[in-house]
Amino acid sequence: MVHSSKFIDEAKVYVHGGDGGNGCSAFRREKFVPRGGPSGGDGGRGGDVIFEASRHYNTLFHLRMNPEHTADRGRHGEGSNRTGRNGDSLVVKVPLGTVVFDWYTGEQFHDFTYDGEQFVVARGGRGGRGNQHFATPTHQAPTEKEDGIPGQKLTLRLEMKLLADVGLVGFPNAGKSTLISRLSAAKPEIAPYPFTTKEPVLGVVSMDEFGRETFIMADIPGLIEGASEGHGLGITFLRHVERTRVLLHLIDLSDFNEVRPVEAYHIIQNELASFSEKLLDKPQIVVATKLDSFQDPTRLEELQAFCEEKGLPLHSISAITGQGLKNLQRDTWALVKAALDAPQVNDPDDEPDTDQDDPESLLQL
Repeated sequence: MVHSSKFIDEAKVYVHGGDGGNGCSAFRREKFVPRGGPSGGDGGRGGDVIFEASRHYNTLFHLRMNPEHTADRGRHGEGSNRTGRNGDSLVVKVPLGTVVFDWYTGEQFHDFTYDGEQFVVARGGRGGRGNQHFATPTHQAPTEKEDGIPGQKLTLRLEMKLLADVGLVGFPNAGKSTLISRLSAAKPEIAPYPFTTKEPVLGVVSMDEFGRETFIMADIPGLIEGASEGHGLGITFLRHVERTRVLLHLIDLSDFNEVRPVEAYHIIQNELASFSEKLLDKPQIVVATKLDSFQDPTRLEELQAFCEEKGLPLHSISAITGQGLKNLQRDTWALVKAALDAPQVNDPDDEPDTDQDDPESLLQL
């Protein structure tokens, strides 16, 4: 399963706003009112189909398995001028990063960017009028009534540009591609030369065999000194790191690496900070890689002392032999869960532009 920066999860979905209830044709039938007037009530309005972004979903799988969504219809009007009850709206959860398109025209309706954001994708139909509305001085006993208007029916294409939970950062050849290939089904290109990864690779990491608890890991192309100023490939993808919840900072321990581990850590951290100070606030695990190919123990000792002094969690692993991978996966999942459960503060920069045309006008009956 090879996924890149264009990793897209898609689903074809059918939505149907609730039909409006029919108006009623009725007349007053009271003991001392032999010629009672019309009293047919109006039909209720059909419910809307509403999509709501939720950070607790990370794929569109649930919508591919259940593609049809119909809101409640409005109830019919009744006598004595009783209006039918409005139909209940149907709220359908979608992951953050979901973009909604018309299946046939390709028109984009909405792009979900923050948790709890809602958008009406199919409006319910208006209820029909009862015969009370058709009375005139010359037509005092009308039997006319209106049927309710059908709700909107649309076929939609949902496209989700996956937002990774965990971002792997580090120098080229720090072992990011090998690690993601061991923890997920992703199959990135792996070779002993810089910039093997030309674009982010996404892999789904499952914590159990049934896939009930999963998180998405992104192998970000290697950063180098000066990446935030446009050097190397990293600047193009630093924005991907900004959208992750947890960072794994991979540092190559092998004797072939000329940069000492602590120095490598500072270089990458400086590049992250130069791009956005927010990146330094993300939960982070330092991962010492390639335990199978280093002979100088002082490289690991220096990094251990540094991480202990700074209070940074450190895992030493070998993605080749599998040493340390289970503990790293467990602790990474714990940080992801903590980030998911933490109260979310929406960034004003991510809020939709309120000066734009009302997006609901795209879906008028």
